[in-house]
Amino acid sequence: MVLIWQIKFCIGIFLLNLSIKKFAVFTQQPTDLVVVSGQPVTLPCSIPGYHGMVLWLRDGMALGVNRDLSGYPRYDIVGDHSKGEYHLLIQRTEMQDDASFECQAIQAAIRTRPARLTVLVPPDDPVIVGAPVVSLRAGDPLNLTCHADNAKPAASIIWIRNGQVLNGAIYSKTLLRDGRRESTVSTLYLSASNIETGQRITCRASNKAVPNGKDATVTIDIQHLPLVNLSVEPQHILEGNLVKFHCSAKANPPVIHYRWAKGGNIIREVSGDTYEAIVDHSFFTEPVSCDVTNALGNTNISRNVDVYFGPRMAAEPQSLQVDQGSDAIFNCAWTGNPSLTIVWMKRGSGVVLSNEKILTLKAVRQEDAGKYVCRAVVPQVGVGEKEVSLTVNGPPTISSTQTQQALYGEKGQIKCFIRSTPPPDRIAWSWKETVLESGTSGRYTVETVSTEEGVISTLTMSNIVPADFQTIYNCTAWNSFGSDTEIIRLKEQGTQTAFPWAFTLISETAQFNKSTPTAYGPIYIFFT
Repeated sequence: MVLIWQIKFCIGIFLLNLSIKKFAVFTQQPTDLVVVSGQPVTLPCSIPGYHGMVLWLRDGMALGVNRDLSGYPRYDIVGDHSKGEYHLLIQRTEMQDDASFECQAIQAAIRTRPARLTVLVPPDDPVIVGAPVVSLRAGDPLNLTCHADNAKPAASIIWIRNGQVLNGAIYSKTLLRDGRRESTVSTLYLSASNIETGQRITCRASNKAVPNGKDATVTIDIQHLPLVNLSVEPQHILEGNLVKFHCSAKANPPVIHYRWAKGGNIIREVSGDTYEAIVDHSFFTEPVSCDVTNALGNTNISRNVDVYFGPRMAAEPQSLQVDQGSDAIFNCAWTGNPSLTIVWMKRGSGVVLSNEKILTLKAVRQEDAGKYVCRAVVPQVGVGEKEVSLTVNGPPTISSTQTQQALYGEKGQIKCFIRSTPPPDRIAWSWKETVLESGTSGRYTVETVSTEEGVISTLTMSNIVPADFQTIYNCTAWNSFGSDTEIIRLKEQGTQTAFPWAFTLISETAQFNKSTPTAYGPIYIFFT
């Protein structure tokens, strides 16, 4: 009896299953879906009239029976049980949900077709290496690197500046260990001529999960040495007045300090961007410089000042001593501002000999000897001059009054004035058969005195006798270039003379010479 009952039970169960299988049909089945990670998704499964066990599988592994998915807290079975709805709700999708799902009716021995759930993962926020500010030195190219990690599929990266897409970036991607996500790196190269400081460049990473993309932005900071401008106020100034220098600088990074110098010499008492000074002529030739320093280095700029100043001697002329017949060359250099005029003249003459720095006197003669003046004129500012002497080497020149006076019975003198360069080697007086160069012979004494103008040789006679007025006196001087002779007569002095003790033989302005007149100093005769 028991055996018969068991056989009947099994047959009943079999017939029941056949009945269930015959009438169990899926009216809703899951289909392939694409979802962004983190979003919810529902996979449908409906078997109206079926009251057996329902099982969901993910990549072939059971998730739970009927509505019990306690091992998967993000998963729920939703729908109206009475209508046979066993929909799988994934509340917040993750990468592990990227799988194949199917719904099975166990007792009916049927299953849905596999449905592929594709989970898209947006990239992490893109990161630009060095952001938010990338600094580089002026003149250097720019390399920007942006990476967008953990994306599925791999992110695409574009670079944008001022709304325009920049081309030429290098792109690479790397598959992560999970075999699904990828990281992307993009490197952008820009030449120095194609970038400006303050520019903002954007890295935009996108994939199917974030078609509008995610942005990261960097600001370009181009660092440079100080850009310096040195101004002078006023630009034209008379010597002795105040001038102001202003040193304006643009620098990135900022200016650290200013340093001033004049003619290369540091001005230590000034440290700011302004320098004031009372100018003199040196500011015209010695530039003022402003040296500006930042962290990258320094920039130096200098300016001369247009200082108006009177003549200043740059090359002082030297007095000359030349041989007769040779050339005499004087060199005289002046500085002044504005441009000056040079005038060469001989002292006492109004004739302009030259307007050049160099005065050349060709084949000089004795009469060319004298004082020469180099004069410099700066219009409306000032005048300067320098005097030099020209000494001409040649034979002696004797200048004396050919008739000189004396009193009978008194002591008398006759003088011989000798101009000689070089000085005379020998001076001799001769009369009748007598020759006397120095010392005393009888009533006669010869004395020689040197002065700035020349040499005076004096012949003194004691107790003048009538024969002295009849005698011819000869004064002769020699040097290495030759000799000169002057004949002098003695005349008895009348009593009407207003000066009993001294008579001027040659005035300061008298001019005597046997050939060409030349100015000489005074010669006197003294009586005792």
